[in-house]
Amino acid sequence: MELNGLRYFVNQYAPRPSMQASLGYAAWILFQGILYSLLPGPISTGQLTPAGNLLKYKTNGLLAWTITHVAFLGAGAAGVLDLAIIAKNWEGLLVASNVYGFLLAGFCLVKGYVAPSHPNDRKFSGSFIFDYFVGIELNPRFGELWDFKLFHNGRPGIIAWTLISISYTALQYQKIGYVTNSMWLVDIFHFMYVVDFFINEDWYLRTIDMAHDHYGFYLGWGSVAVVPSVYTIQVQYLARYPVDLSPVHAAAVLALGIGGYALFRAANHQKDVVRSTNGHCNVWGKPAGYIRAPYKTGDGKSHESLLLTTGMFILFPAIFSLLTRGLGWWGFSRHANYLGDLMQASAMGAACGTMHLIPWLYTFFISAVLINRVPRDEARCSRKYGKNWQAYTDKVRWRILPGVL
Repeated sequence: MELNGLRYFVNQYAPRPSMQASLGYAAWILFQGILYSLLPGPISTGQLTPAGNLLKYKTNGLLAWTITHVAFLGAGAAGVLDLAIIAKNWEGLLVASNVYGFLLAGFCLVKGYVAPSHPNDRKFSGSFIFDYFVGIELNPRFGELWDFKLFHNGRPGIIAWTLISISYTALQYQKIGYVTNSMWLVDIFHFMYVVDFFINEDWYLRTIDMAHDHYGFYLGWGSVAVVPSVYTIQVQYLARYPVDLSPVHAAAVLALGIGGYALFRAANHQKDVVRSTNGHCNVWGKPAGYIRAPYKTGDGKSHESLLLTTGMFILFPAIFSLLTRGLGWWGFSRHANYLGDLMQASAMGAACGTMHLIPWLYTFFISAVLINRVPRDEARCSRKYGKNWQAYTDKVRWRILPGVL
């Protein structure tokens, strides 16, 4: 009975593959690969790897995003393409992206053994399964600039995010004859996040994903399968179950989302400013506060990081100086940017109402990811910076939200 019940459930509810969707997904990967390879863009530098490699990246994501969306919307306006095509072929695309994610992780595992890009930055656990999941190579590449991490997260993943939003918005319009204010809110949040990502693509090179996590199933499958499916769960829900919010509810959700974005962007911006000037800048009219933390890479060379204990918020400095006791976002907490991320994720869920948990899946997911990431990141920093990290945590006590976490 249990086996028959499982078979019935799979037959009824599991997504089904289709040749049309599989070919479309393959064409999508190929198209984005061509754009990544051929479009011009600035050459940006990442963070020093543990082995002392300083890698360069072609950051042409904003141009690729623009060309892709202009082509998609233009084809829709010309009547050549149904803008709801992604939504209408979602089952097959979901299967194709998951299959590709599994194959990608397997390819990277083999490549890590037989043709590593940077052998000294590899990490072996002794477990084949663990190495498949976490990855062996830190930055697997084709040639000098074609980076697996940057491509797969930024292109088939992040660019698809807003295309999927457009497609499900079109589907809702086709079904009910108008677009609800909740759908518009979610679209605004999605576009705000994605466009900001590509405008600041060089900033992404210094995040934990790019600089510290090795590339296996966790990042590979996550980038090509989880990002397009889980991150867009709100528009998938709203196309099927439209929600009309009251003006007060809509305004509150909009304020939460924009406030989260402002915090996220300001916190990251102030860190970049202090570090790019080597600490020689003012914060709200006073010298920036930081702890100089020397460390060594695997090649024996000495380097130095700045651990920020103060910051710069360029809007309403007097108000925010009062709220953070003059310390700035990085005196407020050690991961203030995560708080902004969580606020944005909460706004996306709140735009869908509270009648069902499904549209809150992304909120729960990103909360789990970030809260899990904090202790991992801080354990690495403790090993890297030693007593200077302890001095930093003594000065900035809270991880994300003072008094809570």
